[in-house]
Amino acid sequence: MLEGRIRALETGFRMQFAASEAFDVSREPAEIREEYGGTQFAQGCLLARRLVERGVRMVQVYYGDGQPWDTHRNHDQTTRKLCGDIDRPVAALLADLKRRGLLDETLVIWGGEFGRTPTSESGDGRDHNHWGFSMFLAGGGVRGGMAYGATDDFGFRAVENRVHVHDLHATLLHLLGLDHERLTFRHAGRDYRLTDVSGRVVREILL
Repeated sequence: MLEGRIRALETGFRMQFAASEAFDVSREPAEIREEYGGTQFAQGCLLARRLVERGVRMVQVYYGDGQPWDTHRNHDQTTRKLCGDIDRPVAALLADLKRRGLLDETLVIWGGEFGRTPTSESGDGRDHNHWGFSMFLAGGGVRGGMAYGATDDFGFRAVENRVHVHDLHATLLHLLGLDHERLTFRHAGRDYRLTDVSGRVVREILL
C-alpha cells in the first residue's frame, strides 16, 4: 500500500513538472489577465482555459477553501460578495473560450452545493434547500440564452419543468457521448448505473 502511494505521488510530481508551462498564467498577455481579474478564482478560470486548449479533458475550478457558499449565517452580505467575485472571471472564461473557438466543444457547468431556503435561519442565514436550486450550462451542445424550469413564487420548490439530479447526470453524460442507460457496473449481484434506475436526457436544452 505504501509503495502504491509513493508511485501515485511520484506520478503527480511528474505531471506537475510536465505541465509547468501551462500553469504559468504570467505568460498570458496583460489584457487577458486584466479581463479575468486578479482573484484566486479568476486565476483558476484562466488556468482552466489554458488547460482546455492544451487538450485536458476535465477541469474543475473551486471557489476558495472550504464551503463559503454554505451560508447558514450572514447570508445576504456573503452571497453578494461571492457572486461579485465570480461574475467577472466566469464571464471572461466563457468569452475567452468562444473567442478561441473552444466553447462549442467545451461543456461548462456551474453549480453550488445546494439551493438556499427562502426563509431565515438563525436570523441572518439560510438553510440548505434541495427542492429548488439553479445550475447553468454553457457550450458543448447546450442551447444558449435560455432558462429551463422555475420554482414557486417563494423560490422554495421547483414546480415547472423540474429536473432531478439523475436527469442532470443523464444529460451531462449524453453531452459527453455516453448513454446513461448502458453505462452500468455490477456490485453485490446488482447492476448499477450513474443515474441509478431513473433519469432522462433533458433534450429541451440541447442544440
